[in-house]
Amino acid sequence: MQTKYWVLPAALLATLGLAGCGDLFGGESAGGVDAAALIGAGDDDANWITHGRTYSEQRFSPLDQVNAETVGDLGLAWFADMDTARGQEATPLALDGKLYLTTAWSKVKAFDAATGEPLWEYDPEVPGETAVKACCDVVNRGVAAWGDDLFLGTLDGRLVSLDRESGAVNWEKVTVDQDQAYTVTGAPRVIDGKVIIGNGGAEFGVRGYVAAYDAADGDELWRFYTVPEGTEDESSAEYLQAAAETWNTDVLAGSDAIGGGGTVWDSMAYDPDLDLLYIGVGNGSPWNRAYRSPGEDGTGEGDNLYLSSIVAIRPDSGEYVWHYQTTPGETWDYTATQHMILADMEIDGNERQVIMQAPKNGFFYVLDRATGEFLSAEEYIPQNWAEGIDEDGRPIFNPETRIDVTGQPAMVMPGPLGGHNWHPMAYHPGENLVYIPAFEAATIYAPEANWKPDTARGFNVGFNLGAGDLPPDLGIRRQVYGTVKGKLMAWDPVAQEARWTVEFPGPWNGGLLATGGGLVFQGNSSSEFAAYNAASGEKLWSFAAQTGVVAPPITYTVDGEQYVAVLAGWGGAYAITADGELIKDQGPVRNVSRLLVFKLGADGELPAEMELASLPLDPPASRASAETIALGGEKYARYCAVCHAPGAVGSTLLPDLRRSGALGNAQTWQAVVHDGILKDNGMVAFEGSLSKEEIEAIRAFVIHRANEDKAIEGGGQVARR
Repeated sequence: MQTKYWVLPAALLATLGLAGCGDLFGGESAGGVDAAALIGAGDDDANWITHGRTYSEQRFSPLDQVNAETVGDLGLAWFADMDTARGQEATPLALDGKLYLTTAWSKVKAFDAATGEPLWEYDPEVPGETAVKACCDVVNRGVAAWGDDLFLGTLDGRLVSLDRESGAVNWEKVTVDQDQAYTVTGAPRVIDGKVIIGNGGAEFGVRGYVAAYDAADGDELWRFYTVPEGTEDESSAEYLQAAAETWNTDVLAGSDAIGGGGTVWDSMAYDPDLDLLYIGVGNGSPWNRAYRSPGEDGTGEGDNLYLSSIVAIRPDSGEYVWHYQTTPGETWDYTATQHMILADMEIDGNERQVIMQAPKNGFFYVLDRATGEFLSAEEYIPQNWAEGIDEDGRPIFNPETRIDVTGQPAMVMPGPLGGHNWHPMAYHPGENLVYIPAFEAATIYAPEANWKPDTARGFNVGFNLGAGDLPPDLGIRRQVYGTVKGKLMAWDPVAQEARWTVEFPGPWNGGLLATGGGLVFQGNSSSEFAAYNAASGEKLWSFAAQTGVVAPPITYTVDGEQYVAVLAGWGGAYAITADGELIKDQGPVRNVSRLLVFKLGADGELPAEMELASLPLDPPASRASAETIALGGEKYARYCAVCHAPGAVGSTLLPDLRRSGALGNAQTWQAVVHDGILKDNGMVAFEGSLSKEEIEAIRAFVIHRANEDKAIEGGGQVARR
């Protein structure tokens, strides 16, 4: 089969039954969430009481009032505007006829699930300057419930307990070293009164871990580190001693050491029968293994456990049980933090308890969840970093793409956004299909010469994030963006092949929900929320959401009536770095953050869409030398591109620097970038990381880019909201 690769710039591309639970939580009577309720959540079709609906994270609801025959009558019951215009990624919880959700900036809101009446809201007042520590927008993916309380992880690393009835704070606990670039964006999980939460920050140089806290008072109960510290001895945990054998520990413990990465920033699942908690572990820090764990010849060496691994641990103690590494010695930001699903199915004539994942690296994995035994893996998108997976479950590397060994740039598929990112999959047990929100785009990885870490500011990845910048040619840019693909795939985990596929004219499409009504719900980057036939992929219904939908939907009932809810709002890693001018024909050009709730027979409408005004490009003349512009481009790629887009093209969520009011005034530019006068808005001071001369060179580079684009684009750009 001929394989084609699609290229995007590096910075852009820089998972006990309790009968009658529905009576307990269905809105007729209130009750606290306990272990029996969480273990029996699959029998509670009225509610959605944990992140993936059940501990198995299948995101399947048996509700069938809305089905293939009736979905055409689905209409908007109510909506609620959010008070943040950033990415919305949360899964709401539905309990006792009420909805609880988080928004960007770690805010929490509660609504009457049937009417949309606001009940309470909570703002943890995350400092705006925390935004610079977040690789991928100031998002949050949801709350967890236990007893009569809710639990939230905040962007600045706090775990907060809220009273579910009032939103009042019970307690809060700092879970990270706030002097380092840790963040929390993932939803906690609760197992038998233990609140379990990880963190992010591998791009900036932290050491990953997951920890458990007492739901009653926030006391830390255990902590599980995912990478060695570099000073392991006989007193260290055996699993860390074993990991240390796969690293250059001199570098981990050296004077220029950074944490190694391996953050547990999203996916978890739990099997109560096996009493195993499964965590997905992230990428290395830096990405480039040649700097992170060099061998004697200076090239990358070692598998670097437990990066890019699924790890099974005991939730009571944090004891290591088993692991499986999807990408040994990863060097491409191939995290295994993507959604994991637990299911039972017949494979080769035997009933197997499996865990399934489609991590970033482009292969779909099926493992025995009791032992970690490798069962199968096949590519679900085109990829070129591996020639396949051998019978032991280890990849057969393509030597041309091992840039940590060759030291040479290479185009690799998939790129850092992966074949599948954080957006949750769903599993339909009746169809035995896993639905994957997949993504196709390659990128050029170019090792950065003489790289040194800077843990104060900017990405620490060991690659030149400007190496894949597109040229100042609008035709080429449009051609490249037009070939990047988003896909909804129905994947057969036994046959390891796609049953059906729906392609989208743009990537970064939303999380998924499967239902007993034979439907799969998904939002997309074209500002649409849609329902598909679970068996065939036929689109049966859609709603114009007026913004990109990346969050996953849920469904629940109140007084026997089925509702479908989804949080809409364009954002996340792709949205903050994509060229807004070039994706406007494929998807949204602005964020409109709203909770949308649907039911049969409803006929609600959204307010009219705001018209898009044109803002011209009007930069000062470019008079800097070529050397100054080149220096500015180098520093922009490392320190600015992650938020303001590669090549200063301007995203649709954050300020387009080509149109900045400070661009024409060197003193104002220095006050913003060097002094941090806008730190409360997320633009912190870069003093200490960038000299005033380098900051002025960045201004010269942006002026140069703005003049290039003014000449080729005619100055058109959509307005910010």
